[in-house]
Amino acid sequence: MTAETAMTPKARKPSQRSLRGLDALNFFLADVRDGLGPYLAIYLIAVRGPDQGWDEATAGLIMTIAGIAGLIAQTPAGALIDRTNNKRAIVIAGALAVTASCLLLPFVSNFYVVAATQSVAGIAGAVFPPALAAITLGVVGPKMFARRIGRNEGFNHAGNAVSAAIAGSTAYFFGPVVVFWLMAVLAVLSVGAMLMVPANAIDDDLARGLDEKADTDQDQPSGLSALLQNRYLMLFAVLAAVFHLSNAAMLTSVGQLLTRLQGKESATSLISICIVAAQLVMVPVAMFVGAKADAIGRKPIFLAAFGVLAIRGALYTLSDSPFYLVGVQLLDGVGAGIYGALFPIVVSDLTRGTGRFNVAQGAVATTQGLGASFSATLAGLIIVSAGYSTAFLVLSGIAAAGFVLYLVAMPETYGFEPPASSDAMPPRDGAPQPATAPAE
Repeated sequence: MTAETAMTPKARKPSQRSLRGLDALNFFLADVRDGLGPYLAIYLIAVRGPDQGWDEATAGLIMTIAGIAGLIAQTPAGALIDRTNNKRAIVIAGALAVTASCLLLPFVSNFYVVAATQSVAGIAGAVFPPALAAITLGVVGPKMFARRIGRNEGFNHAGNAVSAAIAGSTAYFFGPVVVFWLMAVLAVLSVGAMLMVPANAIDDDLARGLDEKADTDQDQPSGLSALLQNRYLMLFAVLAAVFHLSNAAMLTSVGQLLTRLQGKESATSLISICIVAAQLVMVPVAMFVGAKADAIGRKPIFLAAFGVLAIRGALYTLSDSPFYLVGVQLLDGVGAGIYGALFPIVVSDLTRGTGRFNVAQGAVATTQGLGASFSATLAGLIIVSAGYSTAFLVLSGIAAAGFVLYLVAMPETYGFEPPASSDAMPPRDGAPQPATAPAE
């Protein structure tokens, strides 16, 4: 077998049932995969409140603890997805575990019990990013992967928008607790969507980034090894952490600010409007990224994500009007929409043909989760000590630093040849070049 043959992507002809199943899975799993997200802080502050010992700092600490639990699980989750031939069962089990953990929250108030339930949700939720990307790659193959990931993200954001709209409208009448019951319904629908994708439609070799059956018996490296053998994958992991250190706390902080300004009766509805506004922007952004990432290249699009994130953080400081804050939140649709669509594509570029796709995803997601976990605590401490405007400016500065680092140090990854050692070089001149087999 020649090297060129080994790197040639397999052609796939997925059935319409499998493709519709992927659409439905990304739509219904959108709200489940992130757990309670910003609603957790709103619930703890608005419903429990200072009388029960809950403020921005303690809510941020809960989110940090849950985030750390999730990030510790990221790399093992990626390795599990690489090794298992039962990816559908893993997704279903994760959806049920996240939902069960969140449904317990209204019935417990002890700090340590709340931290434990959200940690379980974080650990279970760690399987979703690598599992969805692996299932997609196993169903459609490398040639269709970039475009399909964009479509996945489009349906994911549409699902988030619809669920947030439902949560916001119903919370006005029934209170913040409504988000728990909505999550239960979505979990059941997610299970049905996963079962729409037949098990035999998923090529488990392609799903881990292999191009040929002959390679299936190779040793599976650890996540740390996958990073250390590719310095650009290591750099991308650092950039992922920086992006989420800046981004993760922004929406949560806006939700907390709205809670203080507008009261608990309106907070859940207002944050739902913020989420819907951003998610509606993310749908076309993700579709655009999937369609144009090969033609334009990954680097300029990713730089736009960092730039928009920095601008968004600065703009939050100019007014505390609810209408203004919702308007600024639209920019989250651009930055986060780009990041979500490009993350698995860049990891796939950097691991193409190595069989390390999912374990590498898990390793990079670990650093990403580390940034996201400390983001909530960082913002909470700054808010308590120096106010919301200072917190937003700090988060904006972190995004600006990420922009500079990506600009000067990260190569264009389209056409990147995965290195055999840490001293491999990127494509010449850092310009987009066709891979051995074009990813059209």
